[in-house]
Amino acid sequence: MNLNQITVCCDNMNDSIEFYKSLGLKLIVHSEDSYSRFLCPDGDSTFSIQQTDVKENIGKTKVYFEVKNLDNKVEELIAKGINFDKKPEDMPWLWREAYLKDPYGNQIILYFAGENRINPPWKIN
Repeated sequence: MNLNQITVCCDNMNDSIEFYKSLGLKLIVHSEDSYSRFLCPDGDSTFSIQQTDVKENIGKTKVYFEVKNLDNKVEELIAKGINFDKKPEDMPWLWREAYLKDPYGNQIILYFAGENRINPPWKIN
């Protein structure tokens, strides 16, 4: 089994499309302003957004995107006008993470974990 896609909800498709394109995702599907899918710049994972009128579905998702050159990517995004809640920081679980929110409050974590993502020192054998 392999995780292929995550979908988050929004109530303004155009704002969400522009935000995720600015992160570097490539728009590959757009249907009648209710659903859009992106291809991640590395690998073949996809990420989608779905428009909804149900406010309870908006802004409750956390999405992690791994970036090899995290600090450089964050500086590039800041130069584009993207605001971060927290710039890259080394975490106790051996990941380097930066935090921001999409236009609907979904927590976006850009991170680099390298080998520690799947094989941390405390991995269960």
